[in-house]
Amino acid sequence: MKDIIRYGNERLLAMQKTAFLASGTIAPDVVLRCYDWATDEHEGCVVSGFSSKLEQDVLHFLLKGKTPVIMVLARRMYREIPEELKVPLEHGRLLIISTSTAIRQSRATALARNRYICELADYIMMVGVTEDSSLYGLQKEFGDKPT
Repeated sequence: MKDIIRYGNERLLAMQKTAFLASGTIAPDVVLRCYDWATDEHEGCVVSGFSSKLEQDVLHFLLKGKTPVIMVLARRMYREIPEELKVPLEHGRLLIISTSTAIRQSRATALARNRYICELADYIMMVGVTEDSSLYGLQKEFGDKPT
């Protein structure tokens, strides 16, 4: 990807990275397990687009903890950093990566972003993936990475 822009602590890229990707529809018991996972301390950092509802919830929990985070946008970089991201940026716990110059996220830019996340990660955690999910192809392609 040639349009990549980074903002924040680029040293996080050298850490062990666990990707967290979630489908839009998740069973309630899986949601609760993901919340528990997000509140635990993790080796390395967590990388995600934090786009789906569950991913956004996980980001909220991660930002309250100490685990470093890499947020990958499927659109152009923020013009103004959202308030909840400012403190983690100041403390060196966050890197924001933009993988597109598009004004808004689209299905195509989200797929490209999720592929980038899978390529970047050492470990991949995908939840709620079914054959109808946009993550299904990536799960088949990157299924050899540990979870």
